[in-house]
Amino acid sequence: MSMTETELPQEPPRGHVRVVYLGPVAPHWDLQSDFGDRAMVEGFRDRMQARLQLVPPHDPQFRRNRERVIRDAERENLLLDWDLGVPES
Repeated sequence: MSMTETELPQEPPRGHVRVVYLGPVAPHWDLQSDFGDRAMVEGFRDRMQARLQLVPPHDPQFRRNRERVIRDAERENLLLDWDLGVPES
């Protein structure tokens, strides 16, 4: 009997990052990390900033770019949290 992808044990996360909204004045975003390889986290930070730097959470572009950041974190096997300064609905 062969194992399917959904049955394979998942690797532990390679790091943890938190994307924090700083407010209405750019730069809007900061990235905090609790653990993980510094070079990997910095590479993720650069890509996150490229997607979100000038996009506040109320901008229509934010939803699309947030999804790209989420997919990037999944590819890197990072735990990802968001702090938008308000409770999420």
